Amino acid sequence: MRARGLQAHVAVLLLLVLAACGGGSPGQADGPAPLRISAIPDRDPAELAAREQALAGYLRQTLGVPVEYVPVTDYAASVNLFRTGDLDLVFYGGLTGVQTRRQVPDAVLLAQRDIDAHFRSVFIANRSAGLGKVDDVAGLSSLRGRRFTFGSESSTSGRLMPEYFLAAAGLKSATDFAGPPGYSGSHDLTIDLVQSGSYEAGALNVQVWQDRVAAGTVDLSKVEVVFTTPEYHDYHWLAGPDVDDRMGQGFTDRLREALLGLDGSSPTEHQVLEGYGAKALVATAPENYDEIEAIARQLGLLT
Repeated sequence: MRARGLQAHVAVLLLLVLAACGGGSPGQADGPAPLRISAIPDRDPAELAAREQALAGYLRQTLGVPVEYVPVTDYAASVNLFRTGDLDLVFYGGLTGVQTRRQVPDAVLLAQRDIDAHFRSVFIANRSAGLGKVDDVAGLSSLRGRRFTFGSESSTSGRLMPEYFLAAAGLKSATDFAGPPGYSGSHDLTIDLVQSGSYEAGALNVQVWQDRVAAGTVDLSKVEVVFTTPEYHDYHWLAGPDVDDRMGQGFTDRLREALLGLDGSSPTEHQVLEGYGAKALVATAPENYDEIEAIARQLGLLT
């Protein structure tokens, strides 16, 4: 009897500990559900976290709900977690946005930055390669036989559009470089790899290049811009189809209004926009990314 009494006492204590740690019954809420935001990991993780935390603070203040930034390991993870409903709002590149909307047809396109309707990529080279600047897309043929790296395999500005412009210059990345192309994983790493000489040339997001040059973290005696591409549509925000179910009826519309209401009129708003390299967020539409989808199909990046 004494042993059974001790076991019962231990069981009660265990239940109390679990309850204190949030181990109650499934679905039991301890407070308002957090809005879970994320972004493709296309740049230095510390810079990315600072930018997304600033947005989280703005949305928390504006919408009056908890907001949680959820970092992801790679581009594919951001798509998968959104598809399974574990992310509510994600800042995607053009290609990952198209991939996500194909998997989650009811995803809601909310906004883009003012710079995203006129986005560009840059091709850079280590100066020791002796490539020099080229005047047009056709000039990219000078990259034939070079060691070359893209960014992430799913990057719009670091892979998809550079691959498209290379194809327009008559190059196939699978066969026309000195070995298979690299995939650095982020725009920052592309700069670092070309600057170090690990690759002779690479392609990346023009905004990251400009930010790194402005910050003085590129050695311009070692690396230079070879070509800046024509414009295309790129980054944008998608909200999950179940956000209203989680956060309350009409919340998706409130979220869109909060994003489009960012105008830099307060220190908080200025900080958020500065982190994204924008002066405002603007409305966008699915057809703005039709070109991205067509190119992705052409290059075999969509099935």
